[in-house]
Amino acid sequence: MDNKQLENWADKLINEYEQGRRGLSSMKNELGESEIDRQDKSKINSMIGEMTEAIEWMKIGRRPGNMRGIDKRSAYQRRALVDMDLFPSLDLQTEQYELSDREKKSLINVLVDLSHRERQCYLLHMAHGMSMREIGIELGMGKSTVQKYIERAKEKIENKISCRTNVVRTRIEDERVLI
Repeated sequence: MDNKQLENWADKLINEYEQGRRGLSSMKNELGESEIDRQDKSKINSMIGEMTEAIEWMKIGRRPGNMRGIDKRSAYQRRALVDMDLFPSLDLQTEQYELSDREKKSLINVLVDLSHRERQCYLLHMAHGMSMREIGIELGMGKSTVQKYIERAKEKIENKISCRTNVVRTRIEDERVLI
């Protein structure tokens, strides 16, 4: 089935459900006020509610009103750019930045404390912009394992940087005392 046929099939199904819901509404309106009719109205109301939910589900393609898990992350509101020709040319010219020798040594000093896997995962994620899933496929491990390695690397780097800044702060304070 191509998209046109599938769309027509889904639209037909939605129309059938809406007709069924209208039929149930008219049946409910014809009922009186006796005890048996009230029980029937209650059952018809629940059937109408179920059909409404099914129609909504078919229209939006997911469970209606569900705000758990992926729905909280607004995955359904994200927009993907399919055709970049819609935008005028930005002509961005990025400037290459060369690290000084001192910056390179500082970077190596920070990365040397990481294990081989932590360094691999961290650099692939932070420097190359790869997703955790892509890194997992590349290195032959699970996404959660990659995530753990990156978290450990970030903790180690943060601890190392905070220790260095504390040492620098202490030295500056010591120099002030001497002055």
